[in-house]
Amino acid sequence: MNKRKVPKIRFKGFYDDWEQRKLGEVATEMAAGGDIDKDLILDEGRYPVIANALTNDGIVGYYNEDYRIKAPAVTITGRGDVGHAKARIVDFTPVVRLLSLKSNHDVFFLENSINTLKIAIESTGVPQLTVPQLAKYEISFPKSLDEEEKIGAYFKQLDHLITLHQRKLEKLKIIKKSMLENCFPKNGEKVPKIRFSGFSDDWEQRKLGDIADKAVDNRGKTPSISEEGTHPLLEVASLGSGAPDYSKVTKYLSDETFKTELRAHIKEGDILFSTVGSIGLVSLMDTNENAAIAQNIVAFRANESYDSKFLYAMLSTEGNQYKAQRIVMGAVQPSIKVSQLVDVEYFVTENIAEQRKLGEYFLNLDHLITLHQSKLEKLKMIKKSMLETMFV
Repeated sequence: MNKRKVPKIRFKGFYDDWEQRKLGEVATEMAAGGDIDKDLILDEGRYPVIANALTNDGIVGYYNEDYRIKAPAVTITGRGDVGHAKARIVDFTPVVRLLSLKSNHDVFFLENSINTLKIAIESTGVPQLTVPQLAKYEISFPKSLDEEEKIGAYFKQLDHLITLHQRKLEKLKIIKKSMLENCFPKNGEKVPKIRFSGFSDDWEQRKLGDIADKAVDNRGKTPSISEEGTHPLLEVASLGSGAPDYSKVTKYLSDETFKTELRAHIKEGDILFSTVGSIGLVSLMDTNENAAIAQNIVAFRANESYDSKFLYAMLSTEGNQYKAQRIVMGAVQPSIKVSQLVDVEYFVTENIAEQRKLGEYFLNLDHLITLHQSKLEKLKMIKKSMLETMFV
């Protein structure tokens, strides 16, 4: 008995088998991009010039009069990471190894259907996809244009939500970067540009060793890894924003190793600081005291006169990255000595209330960033799953 050619998930009211067609058969026009006419390209204009670029939706400039493809159409990357399709609803000109496909089929359905293809290009150099090659690829179409349009509209809305959360995430990261630059004094200054109301005293210069203790240092201790272990081993990949990112954990320790092979254990509020490789990445330890840090991370614990959240924010600044890079040793595998790091000087406010306000502010920012990052990842997973189940 022949297997029916239908998707696993389908909108109600549609039952017919889908039909397989070559892209060259459904296209009313297929074209390959050319070169950019530098004399015509503008920063702003009527018609976007679209290249293989992944940023700014691929737009590299605008033409006012000269366009080659009338929308709606689909562009497909034709060089390097080939085969990525994108629906276009504005007249445009494709350039720099970008292919275009115009058809009477729904443009958003085509975009996502093409993106389910496994396009393999045999090449000894940079992979390239040509119009004749693209024309031979087959995709399945429903008999009803209405079904196409419903599927296309679904993925259009999903992409809109993904773009919305991506923009919110990027905006929050920009805000955090800007506030870190302005809420801590720059070199040669004793007060930050932006400050909470009610605080006016100069900040004081202190060595890291005067405001935080080296609490956990497992350098030189390579713990035994266990496939059945339950204690996550935090490595540099898990550091960089807010609490450690446990999704990046790949190694675990057994109870026995956790109890006997480590010099000390991390606690909530410890500042985790990378000392090898990507130096100067920090995270603020959460409540998971069953975790352990690898030997390329050192944990600092704030003295009683300092707020740990404030110190985490202070060590997240680009100024800290600069200070850490100044004491880096080695070119192949950069590293720093903790004995030198504790002598690095920072400007700090001695007012614990100001410290707490700053610490809470940046921790809340991190929480929002993590929230949008999580939503974005979930939406991408939903899209991946639906691409696998809504097409034949």
